[in-house]
Amino acid sequence: METQKNDKYATDLIKGLLTYLGEDAGREGLVETPQRVIKMYKELFSGYNDDIVSIFKTFESNGYHELITVANISFYSLCEHHMIPF
Repeated sequence: METQKNDKYATDLIKGLLTYLGEDAGREGLVETPQRVIKMYKELFSGYNDDIVSIFKTFESNGYHELITVANISFYSLCEHHMIPF
């Protein structure tokens, strides 16, 4: 129930922002925008709920000193000054 209350609160804030920017938050192209924005932010911040121990693995180097890289890792971040994702 708390999630629904928070989602409603966030939806109202996004609608308010759209209105502040001069948009009609009720027009056809923007009706679902608040839900899309909420979904985006939930995805961007989903890492805060991850168990770091289950993600990272350490192992013995066996004498190697080279850098080990891992490919195909999704990376998302958010500028804390402008709240814009990159």
